[in-house]
Amino acid sequence: MPGLKDRLADTGYGLGWSLVCKLPEALTSRLFEFFADVAWRREGPRVQVLEANLVRVLGGDVDGKVLRAASREVLRNYARYWLEIFRLPVLPVDHLVEGMYDPDGGAKYILDLNATGRGVVIAIPHMGNWDQAGAWIITMGAGSFTTVAERLKPESVYERFVTFREGLGMEVLPASGGVRPFGILAERLRSGKIVILPADRDVTGSGIEVEFFGEKAKMMGGSAALAVLTGAALLPAVLWFTEDGWGVKVGAEIPQPAEGTRSEKIAAMMQSVATFFEEGIREHPYDWLMLQKVFLADLDPERQARAAAKAASNGQPDNGQHGPFTNPDALGQEAP
Repeated sequence: MPGLKDRLADTGYGLGWSLVCKLPEALTSRLFEFFADVAWRREGPRVQVLEANLVRVLGGDVDGKVLRAASREVLRNYARYWLEIFRLPVLPVDHLVEGMYDPDGGAKYILDLNATGRGVVIAIPHMGNWDQAGAWIITMGAGSFTTVAERLKPESVYERFVTFREGLGMEVLPASGGVRPFGILAERLRSGKIVILPADRDVTGSGIEVEFFGEKAKMMGGSAALAVLTGAALLPAVLWFTEDGWGVKVGAEIPQPAEGTRSEKIAAMMQSVATFFEEGIREHPYDWLMLQKVFLADLDPERQARAAAKAASNGQPDNGQHGPFTNPDALGQEAP
């Protein structure tokens, strides 16, 4: 029997989808911005983590007022993300297509590459509105694509998100509590399909260490692992909000290193992904909606130790690079 907190959460998400689509967009936009500002003023734990992440992006000598102003903009964009999520089912297709800003033509490259029958795995950070970008890919004729979502609590909220995304044409696999997603994702890629995976935050404790804004950070290695295993093209991409739409930049295919072990190849490819993410976040710092810990210095050492112990108990070397092949949770992505 779900508790009061779970029932309230489920009710809140339900109202989001039912009411926001019916109310005037200008009104809902002001309301969402108001609540973002309330959260910003409270300076709760997630806002503190956000600002710690922004210090890395803006530089350790960033002025306190500048930092606070930046975190406010991020929270407003985070609220915009939620508003657009709720309104996506009623967004006109022409607005979705015409609102996309792709200065380098990289989004079309995804479609062209996929049209050759080769699988494509796209690694993205938590930037902009990736659900909207996914809807664009489907609208432009690529068919469905597959992604992985971390199970939310309560379960009813997770089911709402799955239903929503499947309604847009996505295939959503659970990170846990079901069939292991890695094998299914590999099958989709071998069949020439598209897989999209958020990669900028390790949600398992056993991710891959990368250099990120001059520090060590942990990211999910599933996208690179799938590319190495299946031969699919690995493309990094970043997204951002524009005044009345959204922008995208897709990087060149990250090639597999000619030499090295499988783990070494994955680590090298993920470093290339991290470097591309860093460049995109520097250009659009207000669009990196990261309110969770990413950098190794901020992570819980006990959680990291438990992840290493779990890896060792599975007969894996503690190199931080094992997860995508043997740990089903290593592909676990978080639904927003």
